[in-house]
Amino acid sequence: MIVRPPHSVGKGPSALSEGPGGWHPGVVPSLDHREIDAVVFDVDGVVTDTARIHAGAWTAVFDDVLRRRADTASADFEPFTPEDYLAFVDGKSRLDGVQSFLASRGIELPQGSPDDPPGNETVCAIGNRKDRSFVDLILRDGVQAFPDTIALLDRLAEAHIAVAAVSASRNSAEVLRAAHVIERFAVRVDGVEADRLGLAGKPDPALFLEAADRLDVRPERAVVVEDAQAGVEAGRRGGFALVVGVARAGSGEALAEHGADVVVVDLDAVDVR
Repeated sequence: MIVRPPHSVGKGPSALSEGPGGWHPGVVPSLDHREIDAVVFDVDGVVTDTARIHAGAWTAVFDDVLRRRADTASADFEPFTPEDYLAFVDGKSRLDGVQSFLASRGIELPQGSPDDPPGNETVCAIGNRKDRSFVDLILRDGVQAFPDTIALLDRLAEAHIAVAAVSASRNSAEVLRAAHVIERFAVRVDGVEADRLGLAGKPDPALFLEAADRLDVRPERAVVVEDAQAGVEAGRRGGFALVVGVARAGSGEALAEHGADVVVVDLDAVDVR
Protein backbone atom coordinates (compact mmCIF):
# COMPACT_ATOMS: atom_id res chain seq x y z
CA MET A 1 0.00 0.00 0.00
CA ILE A 2 0.97 3.67 -0.13
CA VAL A 3 2.21 4.77 3.27
CA ARG A 4 1.12 8.40 3.42
CA PRO A 5 1.21 10.50 6.58
CA PRO A 6 -1.63 12.92 7.25
CA HIS A 7 -1.18 16.27 5.51
CA SER A 8 -1.77 19.54 7.32
CA VAL A 9 -2.16 22.52 5.02
CA GLY A 10 0.40 25.19 5.85
CA LYS A 11 2.38 22.98 8.22
CA GLY A 12 3.29 19.96 6.14
CA PRO A 13 2.86 16.31 7.14
CA SER A 14 2.58 15.77 10.87
CA ALA A 15 4.88 12.75 10.55
CA LEU A 16 7.78 14.94 9.44
CA SER A 17 10.57 15.50 11.94
CA GLU A 18 14.00 17.09 11.84
CA GLY A 19 17.00 14.85 12.40
CA PRO A 20 20.79 14.96 11.98
CA GLY A 21 20.57 14.43 8.22
CA GLY A 22 17.73 16.86 7.56
CA TRP A 23 13.98 16.33 7.38
CA HIS A 24 12.67 12.77 7.50
CA PRO A 25 9.20 11.21 7.28
CA GLY A 26 7.97 9.42 10.34
CA VAL A 27 7.24 6.40 8.14
CA VAL A 28 9.04 5.09 5.07
CA PRO A 29 7.13 5.87 1.84
CA SER A 30 6.18 2.56 0.29
CA LEU A 31 4.90 2.10 -3.26
CA ASP A 32 2.84 -0.98 -4.07
CA HIS A 33 2.38 -1.92 -7.73
CA ARG A 34 -1.24 -2.89 -6.97
CA GLU A 35 -2.03 0.73 -6.10
CA ILE A 36 0.56 2.71 -8.08
CA ASP A 37 0.91 2.56 -11.85
CA ALA A 38 3.56 5.24 -12.40
CA VAL A 39 6.10 7.56 -10.83
CA VAL A 40 6.81 10.97 -12.36
CA PHE A 41 10.30 12.31 -11.63
CA ASP A 42 11.50 15.87 -11.79
CA VAL A 43 14.86 15.93 -13.60
CA ASP A 44 17.17 18.58 -12.15
CA GLY A 45 18.06 17.77 -8.55
CA VAL A 46 16.10 14.50 -8.49
CA VAL A 47 17.37 12.44 -11.43
CA THR A 48 20.52 14.41 -12.26
CA ASP A 49 22.93 16.49 -10.20
CA THR A 50 22.16 19.61 -12.23
CA ALA A 51 20.22 21.77 -9.76
CA ARG A 52 23.55 23.12 -8.51
CA ILE A 53 24.56 23.89 -12.11
CA HIS A 54 21.29 25.75 -12.70
CA ALA A 55 21.84 27.65 -9.45
CA GLY A 56 25.38 28.55 -10.49
CA ALA A 57 24.25 29.80 -13.89
CA TRP A 58 21.44 31.87 -12.36
CA THR A 59 23.81 33.33 -9.78
CA ALA A 60 26.31 34.49 -12.41
CA VAL A 61 23.59 36.05 -14.58
CA PHE A 62 21.56 37.73 -11.83
CA ASP A 63 24.62 39.02 -9.97
CA ASP A 64 25.73 40.80 -13.16
CA VAL A 65 22.27 42.32 -13.60
CA LEU A 66 22.17 43.46 -9.97
CA ARG A 67 25.74 44.78 -9.98
CA ARG A 68 25.13 46.85 -13.11
CA ARG A 69 21.95 48.34 -11.64
CA ALA A 70 23.71 49.12 -8.36
CA ASP A 71 26.53 50.87 -10.22
CA THR A 72 24.05 52.90 -12.26
CA ALA A 73 22.06 53.96 -9.19
CA SER A 74 25.11 54.36 -6.90
CA ALA A 75 23.48 51.84 -4.57
CA ASP A 76 24.73 48.85 -2.60
CA PHE A 77 25.07 45.59 -4.50
CA GLU A 78 22.87 42.87 -2.94
CA PRO A 79 23.80 39.54 -4.56
CA PHE A 80 21.53 36.73 -5.64
CA THR A 81 21.41 34.17 -2.81
CA PRO A 82 20.69 30.44 -2.45
CA GLU A 83 17.46 31.45 -0.70
CA ASP A 84 16.50 33.53 -3.74
CA TYR A 85 17.10 30.52 -5.97
CA LEU A 86 14.85 28.24 -3.91
CA ALA A 87 12.08 30.82 -3.43
CA PHE A 88 11.87 32.43 -6.87
CA VAL A 89 13.58 30.30 -9.51
CA ASP A 90 13.91 26.60 -8.62
CA GLY A 91 11.53 24.38 -10.59
CA LYS A 92 10.11 27.19 -12.72
CA SER A 93 10.55 27.90 -16.41
CA ARG A 94 13.37 30.28 -17.30
CA LEU A 95 11.11 33.25 -18.03
CA ASP A 96 8.91 32.66 -15.00
CA GLY A 97 12.07 32.47 -12.89
CA VAL A 98 13.43 35.73 -14.29
CA GLN A 99 10.14 37.55 -13.75
CA SER A 100 9.66 36.15 -10.25
CA PHE A 101 13.13 37.11 -9.03
CA LEU A 102 13.17 40.56 -10.64
CA ALA A 103 9.77 41.32 -9.09
CA SER A 104 11.16 40.35 -5.67
CA ARG A 105 13.79 43.10 -6.10
CA GLY A 106 11.32 45.64 -7.51
CA ILE A 107 12.93 45.52 -10.97
CA GLU A 108 10.74 45.97 -14.04
CA LEU A 109 12.00 45.09 -17.51
CA PRO A 110 10.19 44.66 -20.84
CA GLN A 111 9.36 41.08 -21.76
CA GLY A 112 11.18 41.19 -25.08
CA SER A 113 10.97 38.32 -27.56
CA PRO A 114 12.21 34.70 -27.43
CA ASP A 115 14.91 35.42 -30.03
CA ASP A 116 16.49 38.29 -28.05
CA PRO A 117 20.27 37.83 -27.89
CA PRO A 118 21.60 36.96 -24.42
CA GLY A 119 21.88 40.11 -22.34
CA ASN A 120 20.40 42.20 -19.52
CA GLU A 121 17.85 44.44 -21.20
CA THR A 122 14.73 42.24 -21.35
CA VAL A 123 13.29 39.27 -19.49
CA CYS A 124 13.88 37.07 -22.54
CA ALA A 125 17.45 38.30 -22.95
CA ILE A 126 18.26 37.41 -19.34
CA GLY A 127 16.61 34.00 -19.74
CA ASN A 128 18.59 33.34 -22.92
CA ARG A 129 21.81 34.41 -21.23
CA LYS A 130 21.16 31.96 -18.40
CA ASP A 131 20.44 29.18 -20.90
CA ARG A 132 23.75 29.77 -22.66
CA SER A 133 25.59 29.81 -19.33
CA PHE A 134 23.95 26.53 -18.27
CA VAL A 135 24.81 24.76 -21.51
CA ASP A 136 28.42 25.98 -21.27
CA LEU A 137 28.68 24.57 -17.73
CA ILE A 138 27.20 21.23 -18.84
CA LEU A 139 29.68 20.95 -21.69
CA ARG A 140 32.56 21.83 -19.39
CA ASP A 141 31.67 19.74 -16.33
CA GLY A 142 29.42 16.94 -17.62
CA VAL A 143 26.35 15.53 -15.85
CA GLN A 144 25.93 12.79 -13.26
CA ALA A 145 22.76 10.89 -12.33
CA PHE A 146 22.18 10.33 -8.62
CA PRO A 147 22.93 6.70 -7.65
CA ASP A 148 19.92 6.55 -5.30
CA THR A 149 17.63 7.58 -8.19
CA ILE A 150 19.13 4.92 -10.46
CA ALA A 151 18.54 2.34 -7.74
CA LEU A 152 14.90 3.44 -7.35
CA LEU A 153 14.40 3.27 -11.12
CA ASP A 154 15.69 -0.32 -10.98
CA ARG A 155 13.23 -1.20 -8.19
CA LEU A 156 10.33 0.37 -10.09
CA ALA A 157 11.23 -1.52 -13.26
CA GLU A 158 11.25 -4.80 -11.35
CA ALA A 159 7.77 -3.97 -10.02
CA HIS A 160 6.53 -3.03 -13.53
CA ILE A 161 5.76 0.55 -12.45
CA ALA A 162 6.09 3.04 -15.34
CA VAL A 163 8.20 6.19 -15.04
CA ALA A 164 8.26 9.61 -16.68
CA ALA A 165 10.64 12.57 -16.52
CA VAL A 166 9.37 16.13 -16.17
CA SER A 167 11.39 19.33 -16.36
CA ALA A 168 10.71 23.03 -16.80
CA SER A 169 14.01 23.23 -18.68
CA ARG A 170 14.31 23.20 -22.45
CA ASN A 171 17.57 21.28 -22.07
CA SER A 172 16.27 18.15 -20.35
CA ALA A 173 16.96 15.83 -23.30
CA GLU A 174 20.60 16.93 -23.44
CA VAL A 175 20.92 16.58 -19.65
CA LEU A 176 19.39 13.08 -19.51
CA ARG A 177 21.41 11.96 -22.51
CA ALA A 178 24.65 13.27 -20.99
CA ALA A 179 23.84 11.39 -17.77
CA HIS A 180 23.13 8.20 -19.78
CA VAL A 181 19.59 7.80 -18.40
CA ILE A 182 17.36 9.13 -21.18
CA GLU A 183 16.39 5.58 -22.21
CA ARG A 184 15.07 4.93 -18.69
CA PHE A 185 11.99 7.08 -19.25
CA ALA A 186 9.12 6.04 -21.49
CA VAL A 187 7.77 9.60 -21.37
CA ARG A 188 9.49 12.98 -21.10
CA VAL A 189 7.70 16.34 -20.79
CA ASP A 190 9.92 19.43 -20.68
CA GLY A 191 10.11 23.11 -21.51
CA VAL A 192 10.13 22.42 -25.24
CA GLU A 193 6.87 20.48 -25.00
CA ALA A 194 5.41 23.08 -22.63
CA ASP A 195 6.00 25.79 -25.23
CA ARG A 196 4.64 23.63 -28.06
CA LEU A 197 1.47 22.70 -26.17
CA GLY A 198 1.00 25.96 -24.26
CA LEU A 199 1.33 24.25 -20.87
CA ALA A 200 1.62 26.45 -17.79
CA GLY A 201 4.76 26.10 -15.71
CA LYS A 202 5.05 24.91 -12.11
CA PRO A 203 3.46 25.38 -9.60
CA ASP A 204 0.66 24.69 -12.08
CA PRO A 205 0.37 20.88 -12.38
CA ALA A 206 0.07 20.89 -16.20
CA LEU A 207 3.49 19.30 -16.88
CA PHE A 208 2.89 16.45 -14.43
CA LEU A 209 -0.66 15.89 -15.67
CA GLU A 210 0.58 15.74 -19.28
CA ALA A 211 3.15 13.11 -18.27
CA ALA A 212 0.50 11.02 -16.52
CA ASP A 213 -1.80 11.32 -19.53
CA ARG A 214 0.96 10.13 -21.89
CA LEU A 215 1.52 7.13 -19.63
CA ASP A 216 -2.26 6.53 -19.68
CA VAL A 217 -2.32 6.73 -15.88
CA ARG A 218 -4.74 8.59 -13.63
CA PRO A 219 -3.06 11.08 -11.25
CA GLU A 220 -4.57 9.32 -8.24
CA ARG A 221 -2.56 6.23 -9.22
CA ALA A 222 0.72 8.07 -9.77
CA VAL A 223 3.45 9.51 -7.56
CA VAL A 224 5.40 12.75 -8.05
CA VAL A 225 9.03 13.01 -6.89
CA GLU A 226 10.34 16.58 -6.63
CA ASP A 227 13.03 18.67 -4.97
CA ALA A 228 11.62 22.14 -5.69
CA GLN A 229 8.97 24.08 -3.78
CA ALA A 230 7.09 24.92 -6.99
CA GLY A 231 7.26 21.25 -8.00
CA VAL A 232 5.79 19.74 -4.84
CA GLU A 233 3.05 22.37 -4.95
CA ALA A 234 2.29 21.33 -8.53
CA GLY A 235 2.09 17.67 -7.49
CA ARG A 236 -0.28 18.52 -4.66
CA ARG A 237 -2.50 20.65 -6.90
CA GLY A 238 -2.58 17.90 -9.54
CA GLY A 239 -4.23 15.41 -7.19
CA PHE A 240 -1.45 12.82 -7.33
CA ALA A 241 -1.53 9.87 -4.97
CA LEU A 242 1.69 10.87 -3.21
CA VAL A 243 4.13 13.77 -3.46
CA VAL A 244 7.63 12.84 -2.32
CA GLY A 245 9.95 15.74 -1.57
CA VAL A 246 13.68 15.11 -1.93
CA ALA A 247 15.65 17.38 0.41
CA ARG A 248 19.18 16.84 -0.86
CA ALA A 249 20.08 20.41 0.10
CA GLY A 250 18.33 20.51 3.48
CA SER A 251 15.15 22.20 2.20
CA GLY A 252 12.78 19.67 3.79
CA GLU A 253 10.67 22.02 5.89
CA ALA A 254 9.94 24.26 2.90
CA LEU A 255 9.05 21.24 0.76
CA ALA A 256 6.59 20.07 3.41
CA GLU A 257 5.05 23.52 3.67
CA HIS A 258 4.52 23.66 -0.09
CA GLY A 259 2.78 20.30 -0.41
CA ALA A 260 5.10 17.31 -0.01
CA ASP A 261 3.38 14.41 1.75
CA VAL A 262 6.71 12.96 2.85
CA VAL A 263 10.26 14.29 2.66
CA VAL A 264 13.38 12.15 2.30
CA VAL A 265 17.04 13.11 2.07
CA ASP A 266 17.59 10.55 -0.70
CA LEU A 267 15.51 8.03 -2.63
CA ASP A 268 17.00 4.98 -0.96
CA ALA A 269 14.29 5.62 1.64
CA VAL A 270 11.50 4.81 -0.85
CA ASP A 271 10.36 1.20 -0.63
CA VAL A 272 8.81 -0.57 -3.63
CA ARG A 273 6.65 -3.66 -3.23
